[in-house]
Amino acid sequence: MNANEILESRGPLIGGAVSGGLDSCTVTSWLTRKGFEVHGFTVDLGQPDEENLDAVADRMVACGAKASHILPGKEALIKEGLKVIQAQAKYEGGYWNTTGIARPVTTAIILERMGDEGIPVMFHGATGRGNDQMRFQLAANFLDPNTDVYAPWRDSEFLKEFPGRTEMIDYCEKNDLPIRPARESRYSTDANILGLTHEAGDLEDVGIPPFFVEPGMGNWAWDAPDTPETISIRFEGGDPVELNGKAIDSVAMFEQANQIGGKHGVGIGLHVVENRFVGVKSRGIYEAPAMELLGTAYELLTQFIFDRRTREQFEMISRSLSKQIYEGYWLDQSTGASLAALAELTKLVTGTVAVRLYRGNVFFESADIDRDSMPHGLFTSASSMEDTSEEDQSEPQFDHEASEGFAQVIQVHARTVGMRQRRRTTD
Repeated sequence: MNANEILESRGPLIGGAVSGGLDSCTVTSWLTRKGFEVHGFTVDLGQPDEENLDAVADRMVACGAKASHILPGKEALIKEGLKVIQAQAKYEGGYWNTTGIARPVTTAIILERMGDEGIPVMFHGATGRGNDQMRFQLAANFLDPNTDVYAPWRDSEFLKEFPGRTEMIDYCEKNDLPIRPARESRYSTDANILGLTHEAGDLEDVGIPPFFVEPGMGNWAWDAPDTPETISIRFEGGDPVELNGKAIDSVAMFEQANQIGGKHGVGIGLHVVENRFVGVKSRGIYEAPAMELLGTAYELLTQFIFDRRTREQFEMISRSLSKQIYEGYWLDQSTGASLAALAELTKLVTGTVAVRLYRGNVFFESADIDRDSMPHGLFTSASSMEDTSEEDQSEPQFDHEASEGFAQVIQVHARTVGMRQRRRTTD
């Protein structure tokens, strides 16, 4: 639907997911000039690149919005971010899906407020080439099928006037809109407490090394301290609950993990050329210190807990959820089914692991495998190469001689293949 059709069929009242950037300022002003009553909604997701979110609301009003609201969302995003960690749901190249998981959270919060205010149409500034347009679209459709979604970057009239960022900058400058110095920016950034994504601009030229990007959540690895730091993280039922032996809530956990990990270059500057949902390639530089630090610690812990078949099931769920998040299907039934299955595995992940951080790396240091600390751990005396006959006999023991019978069984297939199917040639 284009703006004129929206105005005619649904009336002038419209709400937007706005960030205060170039797109938000341009779209808000353009819609206002067309006769819409624009209400802006910005969700506080712990954006590290925004020192004062109230300034975003002020910018939106200055661009013509009737009103602009800041809505709380940091705790809700961290709750979903923990599910990403528990699923190890990384997309191509190791990207932690930090933007993908934020869109359904943002949409849910905005739609609830729009419903309270009787606003029937939501707009966003996501480009027609990207993933976010589909994430906003699908999330809104799943949550409230009666809400229309307007995407200016898919409106021929808007595209004719604004074929690119240059025209948008010219428009904002001509109309004295309070944009940041966009001409000086070499790339665009999207941020929340889970991570930053950098793309577009000079990053579209893959002949240019990406090191001109200025990290917003830490240091490039070579600029990190030359002294390693060891930290311990305790998980209970899949949730990180203690950092260095001190109990803290999930928000503080992410804030401190971001600070510690970012300082050491952990999760900073991941370079990915990925396949977008719409079928084009894009180059991104990603930051996610807490996700990388907590996610790595979590994965190390699962190595002590998941058996072979559990691991295989876990990896299938992980691959599925990673794609679901990236493509915008976090709210559909398939994701719900996968999360339900995942919950049965997540509740086993209790234990403490220590990791050493050094210049972008997270190294395993130690784990407490005591039964009280890690009640579901499977690393026992049976795993030892030494004589364990004097060990606690309440633990299952491994009989080396019994492996002879196992070898006799599995050799039948291998020898049959060797005789009937293998083709050996000689010089």
